[in-house]
Amino acid sequence: MKEVIEPRHLEPHLKESSAMRDFVFGFGDGINTSLGIAAGVGGADVSANIIILAALVGMFTGAKAMAVQNYLAVKTQRQLLTSEIAREKWEIENKPDDERKEIREIYEAKGFSGKDLDMVVEKITSDKKVWLETMLTEELNLNLEIVGSPIKSALRMFVSFLIGGLLPILPFFVFSGLDALFVAIGISISTSFVVGVIKSKMSNTNKLIGGLEMAGLGTGVALIGYGIGSELSNLGIINF
Repeated sequence: MKEVIEPRHLEPHLKESSAMRDFVFGFGDGINTSLGIAAGVGGADVSANIIILAALVGMFTGAKAMAVQNYLAVKTQRQLLTSEIAREKWEIENKPDDERKEIREIYEAKGFSGKDLDMVVEKITSDKKVWLETMLTEELNLNLEIVGSPIKSALRMFVSFLIGGLLPILPFFVFSGLDALFVAIGISISTSFVVGVIKSKMSNTNKLIGGLEMAGLGTGVALIGYGIGSELSNLGIINF
């Protein structure tokens, strides 16, 4: 009788992505920054050229600042993790009995005992690379791949900020006044909603709530910016 082999069950699993993290934060900050500037300056009833100039300056300034901050943050986090990895390597080399005991305790907590526990501990500690990886993931919950590269993270943040920041400005090249602002808000809401849905899909959370949350943030920024610009103009503090 021919043996029936059960087909392998393939199940998608999410691994945290530094690339998606950078894109979501960069795009979201970019679109909200430009939309807030466009709405704020537009609320003061100025020409489209001034709105475009102000938004472009804010967009590039914000993109540079976000890229630098992201570079420093990722670099610092990576240095801390690298330091922890070096310390764990030293302990495996110089305190193998203590580290072997920690492996035993980890798998005891997972329900292993007796010969099964002895076999697992022996198998893991017989290969120093596997031993180190096990200590990093099981004891310290470290993963350098999740943190990402500082330079790549900075570039992704810069580019995604510019992409997000450019969208609310485009209508002002074609329209003027409230028409341009309404189109900018519409573009911002729709694109923010899509990015929010994608982010929620990757994190396996409610896609509708994620989309509405991200879209709502941009709308709130626009309303606040427009209100501030309009009020300053009405008070005569800003005149063009």
